[in-house]
Amino acid sequence: MLELGVIADDLTGGVKVASLLEREGVRCPAVTTTTALNGLANDAEAVVVARKTLLLPPDEAAADARRCAAELLAQGARRLYYKYSALFSSTAKGNIGPVSEALLELTGVDHLLFCPAFPERDVTLYKGRLFVGRNMLHEIPKSRDPVTPMTNSNLVEVLQAQSREKVGLLSYAEMRLSTAERKRFLARQVAEGVRFFLTDVVETQDLARIAELAVDMPVSTGADELPVFLARQWRDQAERAAEPRTLLPPAPGSAAVIAGSCTPKTNRQLARFEQANPIFRIDLVEAARAPSLVDRIAAWAGPRLSKGPIGVSTTADEAEVRRVQRELGRDRAAALADDVLGNVAKRLQRLGVRKFVLAGGETSGAVMASLGIDRVEVAAYDELCGGYCHSATADPVALVLKAGGAGEEDFIAAALDRMRAADAAIWPRATDAAIWPRAANAAI
Repeated sequence: MLELGVIADDLTGGVKVASLLEREGVRCPAVTTTTALNGLANDAEAVVVARKTLLLPPDEAAADARRCAAELLAQGARRLYYKYSALFSSTAKGNIGPVSEALLELTGVDHLLFCPAFPERDVTLYKGRLFVGRNMLHEIPKSRDPVTPMTNSNLVEVLQAQSREKVGLLSYAEMRLSTAERKRFLARQVAEGVRFFLTDVVETQDLARIAELAVDMPVSTGADELPVFLARQWRDQAERAAEPRTLLPPAPGSAAVIAGSCTPKTNRQLARFEQANPIFRIDLVEAARAPSLVDRIAAWAGPRLSKGPIGVSTTADEAEVRRVQRELGRDRAAALADDVLGNVAKRLQRLGVRKFVLAGGETSGAVMASLGIDRVEVAAYDELCGGYCHSATADPVALVLKAGGAGEEDFIAAALDRMRAADAAIWPRATDAAIWPRAANAAI
């Protein structure tokens, strides 16, 4: 029986949750469609349904989440978890609020907990305000995100603006109470009409306190780390159902990097990669006028793949992003990038590429859909920030999915090294720091 069914609003975030559970010893594949839930391995204790709903219209996102939740419940999931970004990434209208309302109605619960904090990566919540390290959310580059700028650090206000339900706070003071006292506090607030509760989290132990409340609830919500503490609640902490996996099965073939993320970190990672490897950089304004661009990229890539990894990228700095959006409009530019990169991936696969490093959540979703991949095994969380996964088909594909802000500057080289190690059948334990010395240094 599935102990946990996770509904994630993007692919990279969903795979990261699966990897954190895998590190805990919980077998947790990731799928991108509800159809792929059929025929899960018998040892699966949890599953992530990673969807592309972050930027959908609110009613469409809510309907999609409802369908996923209904199928997970039909598959026997004991509890549901709605996963969103630790930075509470959302537009002014949602979709965190509308999706949560749909799950509230479907499950019939009288309240929901919201836990966006990720203390392992220094993302905390205090008095309802989100902090990344010592900086508040509105003080970090996320406030200038071209798609989901987060300019208000008060998440109670952010959630209230996109919700019909009344939003409250389980504050630092209440978090210090006993479990019974916290439950009584919530019951009093629910009686007064509050149904959504942000939860202050200033230290890792606060996640254990929230898990004590949430483990018996049909549904809860939050970022990446709370499911680990839910798992520790539903099973004996001494029990490990599976050995954490650092390497997955091999995927013999060439390697390519496909990048759509435009974060400063991704720009730096690509610059490092480009010191030794060729990159085809796509100008989206030109791409809008060049229907044969994918053919040209394939012709460029063909003779280079035998010499080593290549890259194809729409990644740009802030000034270039603004130029493209002025010319094409934000939505058209984003859709065009996904379409071009997805088609490029399909052509590269025909050319023999079986190892992909994908930068950007939207890009990762577009590429996996283009390649027809809807179910992956996931490796344990480590220096690759939870993105390493494997599609076990007759023609296997290995992938490392990278959120825009994830990883050290040598992330791409580390990802390629890992997939090559799998081909060479090197199988270290996840705790082998001599082989993977940077495992503790991954960023959000």
